[in-house]
Order: sequence, then structure tokens, then C-alpha cells
Amino acid sequence: MRIALIICTSFISQIMNGQSLSSRQTQQDTTRPGTFSLGEVEVIGRHSGNINTTIDSRQIRLFAKNDVSRALNVLPGVNLSAVGPRNEAMVYVRGFDLRQVPLLIDGIPVYIPYDGYVDLARFTTFDLSAIHVSKGYTSVLYGPNALGGAINLISRRPEKPFEFNGATGWLSGGYRSNINIGSNLGKFYIQAGASKLKRDSFPLSDKFIPGKNEDGGDRNNSYSTDEKYNMKVAYTPNERSEYALSYVYQHGKKGTPVYTGTDTLNSQFKSPRFWQWPYWDKRSLYFISNTTIDSSQYVKTRFYYDKFKNELDSYDDATYTTISRPYAFKSFYDDYTLGGIVEYGKTFSKWDDLKLTVQYKKDVHRENNEGEPVRTMSDRTFTAGAENALNLTHGLTLLTGFSYNNRTSIEAQEYVSATKQVRDLPSNNNNAFNIQGGLLYQLNDNQSFNASVARKTRFATMKDRYSYRMGTAIPNPDLKAETAVNYELGYKGRFIDKIELQAALFYTKINNTILSVSNVLYDSTRNVWQSQLQNVGESEYLGGEIGISYQISASFNAGLNYTYIKRNNLTNPKLYFTDVPRQKAFGFVQYQLKDLLSVQVNAEHNSRRYSTTYGTSTGNFTLLNTSATVHIWRWFSVEGGINNITDKNYSLVEGYPEPGRNYFANVVYRL
Repeated sequence: MRIALIICTSFISQIMNGQSLSSRQTQQDTTRPGTFSLGEVEVIGRHSGNINTTIDSRQIRLFAKNDVSRALNVLPGVNLSAVGPRNEAMVYVRGFDLRQVPLLIDGIPVYIPYDGYVDLARFTTFDLSAIHVSKGYTSVLYGPNALGGAINLISRRPEKPFEFNGATGWLSGGYRSNINIGSNLGKFYIQAGASKLKRDSFPLSDKFIPGKNEDGGDRNNSYSTDEKYNMKVAYTPNERSEYALSYVYQHGKKGTPVYTGTDTLNSQFKSPRFWQWPYWDKRSLYFISNTTIDSSQYVKTRFYYDKFKNELDSYDDATYTTISRPYAFKSFYDDYTLGGIVEYGKTFSKWDDLKLTVQYKKDVHRENNEGEPVRTMSDRTFTAGAENALNLTHGLTLLTGFSYNNRTSIEAQEYVSATKQVRDLPSNNNNAFNIQGGLLYQLNDNQSFNASVARKTRFATMKDRYSYRMGTAIPNPDLKAETAVNYELGYKGRFIDKIELQAALFYTKINNTILSVSNVLYDSTRNVWQSQLQNVGESEYLGGEIGISYQISASFNAGLNYTYIKRNNLTNPKLYFTDVPRQKAFGFVQYQLKDLLSVQVNAEHNSRRYSTTYGTSTGNFTLLNTSATVHIWRWFSVEGGINNITDKNYSLVEGYPEPGRNYFANVVYRL
């Protein structure tokens, strides 16, 4: 086994023995928004916090991160990426993408049923209390497909009889506005919010060289609008029981900037996409409860209905006016997910805790192009799992977990253009087993260690099994689950009450990796060979993280984190893994003058990364950002900042440049 050191410096709030380290960060907010604890997915064990990473709302605002993808990027082990041709924000957690690291909101899975992805740029941060990231040892309570971890967005819970906060402001190319209102009246509370983030375009760097599809200045077709409205009502009959009903509505729309790169092998070089998304809408209704049976038992439930609709318009050219050429179309998705999660917990003694979970969900995907009939694909997924924490001695805890997962195809259809009819595709099902164990050792109040081994799985998506990939591939309904064995060693310590250090080493061996196999079938009609996705891959990810934060004085605070990751394609080393840099570092310095003034400067460095499996890559880059907040009067503050101060011309994906120097200014109000 090859294990490389990663340095992971986590100045951000890590959870240590249930307490957030964020108290060492800015104290600007005297009324920190409460965390909706029902939405947390907790790993049992007194020291289980060692295996979670958290960034809270205070830090999200400190670094001016308006969407979830940008907020996650400040964490060690997480890399920001993008799906350029679709203008989607993506993150990788220790090399795993969002199909393998599910996104959850208050413990409820959120993704597009067809391909398992989700555009993180569509999820704003204005209504969140925290984001939890689990890596390595990931609780079976998160459900299926957590091959490389899980990301959980935690909403707000009011703490006072009346709470009111929000911000209104300007940013380069657009504006933002948000408001959160809450009231806690003891046995009842209500939380509501509304936000809008609108951008007509984003500015390119002055160093960008114009090309045939982009003339520089403001990035063409880079507009986006994201609106969100949410409401939660809850009843808390006693301190240990709680029942909450939540509704969230999101409306988004966006353009997809055209490829501007120089890779002649990229299909976008000769045939650029002129895409726009008139709507990207999501509605969620979910009920979460926690019922205390007695002092040693509880039952927690989550029931949810999630509906997703979007439209993709592919135009003839950059005028975005006509849809008439063979490659132009209007595509519609109309999907929903219906599911439930039941969790039971039992404490047998101060030494032994047990949690059981049963989960079921049904995913339905419906799509069609304009003028074509609707075809439907649907799956059902069942999970049963158990997790135990056994305190062996004072300070030493043994964690064990096991789950059984089944994914069964209910319906699968395709459209046959020759007959203009819909026909059924073969159904299928797949079983997968997860098993894991970990040791957590609390040496003293200031130092702890963890070690874990976890065998995890990820089911093939509908797209994996049934897509023809624009006529270049043949489906494979019988794809099996990918499997990975994750190893992790970790340490967390505090020194002289001013320095906090966290480090981890990790290694993952992945089998049954779903890879494209070329020349599987010859299409004699078109005289081309077709590929197929098959379980033929074997790969490994290895690396480490280290992070350190230093409270220099009452006013000065600094932090740094570094991540190293190497991904090896053992099956075919000539095919490169994409979108994840070998090295990433993030650091900051902050000055805080009581509650009057806060100033911070942060820097991020990424080494180069591959954008294609055949070796096209982006260059390394370093970004410098700054912001300041001034408390002007009672409930009001003003804040402003500059991102990409040096106006670096950089890309996360070759041919899709990111914003150059850009500015923002807000008025913040808080009661």
C-alpha cells in the first residue's frame, strides 16, 4: 500500500467532541444563527467529531462565498471544479465526484435522478447555518452511494423570540439580496427566508486573449439567476423531541459560455454548444422528527418529496435566436424523488451505543425533446444499516458499521427516432454491501487520534446504464456497483491554547470502476465503432491533508491548509483522471477590532489539472482575495471586497476561463 502525506490545515470549524472550533474565528456576529440539529447526521461515539469537517455561516460570510461550491472550496481535501460544457459547479472530495459523494440537505439526498449530479452553483449559502463534510469513514446513516464521503447542508433554527438578518448589495455584473426571519416561542418555532442572486455576466481578466467565440470584457452568455424561498415550522414538546415540516422552492436560469480553448481534439473546438437554460427549478417538501422513547431510546424519521424540472435550449449559433439545425433542440426534464428514512437509537450503557436505519427512495426521470413523446426511467433503492459505538476504555472508542443496499430498475424507456415511438429497455437490479470500522482515541483534552477502514459502494446511475452518448455508445443495463476501500489515519491537537493542528493520511483502492471500453460493437450503418461502459476499472487515490490555525492575539488570527492527492489509473495509466489538481493550498490572515471592524486577506493556490483523459490540462494559478466589514450603526454594517485582486487569467477546465478581478459591496442588517 502506498500512502502519501497530505497536509490538511483546517482553520475552519472542525468538530471536536461536539464543539465547533469556529469560536476562534471572527466574533462579528453576537447572534450566531442556530443550527437545525434535526438536519444533522451524527456518527455515534463520544469522539466521533474527529471524522467530520464543518464550515459555519460565519466563516462562509467572512470569505464572501455566495454558493455552496465556493464555500466548500476553502476546506482541506475538497477541490472546486466545473463541468464547462454545462456551466455546472462541481467539487471533488479526496478525488471523488458528486455521484460518489452525495449532497444532502438536512440529511435528505439531493441530486438529478438521471445522472446523479447536481449543480452546486444553484445552491446559495444565505439560508445555511453550516455545511458538514464527511470523508473516509462515512456513517451508514448517510445512505447509499457514499463511496468517498458525504456533504450535508444544514439549515437554520431560530433561538430567540424574534430574529431578523439579511443583506443587500452589488457585485460585478449583478446583485444579491437575502433575508431570514425566525421566531422561537418555546414549544413552537418558525423559520423563513428569501434570497436572489442575479448576474448578467462576469468579467474576464484583462489578460484574456479574445478568440472566435469570445471577444473578452464580459464573458458572453454567462448570465445566471437564482431565487430561493424557504419556510420551516416546528413543534418541540420537550427538550429531546422535535417535529419539523419544511418547504423549499428554488428557481434558476443560466447561460452556458462557449468553449474558447485551443484543443483541436475537443469536440467543442469544431462544434461549440450554444446553450441556455430558461429554467432550473426545484421544489422540496420534507418532514423530520425526533421522538424520545425514554432516556436511552429515540426514533428519528425523514420523509421527503423532491421535484426537479428544467429546460435546455440548444441554439443554432451565438445569436441565440433560432433552433433549426440538426444539433439544435429543446430538451425537458421532469423528475421527482419520493423517500423516507427511519433511524432508531439505543444506549445500552455509558459504554455502548447502537443506531439502526432503514431507508427507501424512488427516483423518477422523465425527459423528451420538443416534438417527441416523453420517456420514463425509474429506480427504487432500499438500504438497511447498523452502526455501533463501543467505548473500550476511557478515551478509546470503537466504531463499526454495516449496510445492505439494493437498487432495482422499475422502468426504462428510450425513444426510437426511426419509428417515432417509445420502447422498453431491459430492467435490472444490483445488491451492494458496505462494512467499516474505526478507532477514535482521545489522549487528553487537547489531542486525539483516529484510524479507520471502510468498504463503500456506488450504484451505476440511469445515465451510466442506458445512455447512447449521442450515438457513440451502447447501453449496459447490468453495470454493477463500484467498490472502494478507504483507509485513513488522522490527528487533531491544540497547543498553548493558541495553535490548532489537524492532519490526515488517506489511501483508497477502487474496484469495479465504471470505465468506457472502446470498439465494443461496430455500427455498419454509420461505419463507426461504439464504446460501452463496463466494470473493468481499477484505480487508487492517495494523499494527505494538514491544517493549522494560530490565534496570534485577541485581534489577529491566521490559518493555512494544504492538500496533496495523487490518483492512479491502474487499468490504463495512459488515460488521465481529470479535474483534480495534485496540490492545493488555502491560507488567510484576519484582523478583528472588537465588533467595529473586521479585515481579512486570503490566498488560494492550485497546481495544474487535467481537463481531458488524453492529457489537455490547465495551468497552475494563485488567487488573492480580500474583504472588510465595518459596523456603522446598531443593526447595520457595510462590507466590501475584491476577488482575484491580481486579475489572474485562469481556468478550472481548459477553454472555460473563470472571472477576472471582481468586486462586491453589501449592506448587512441583523437584529
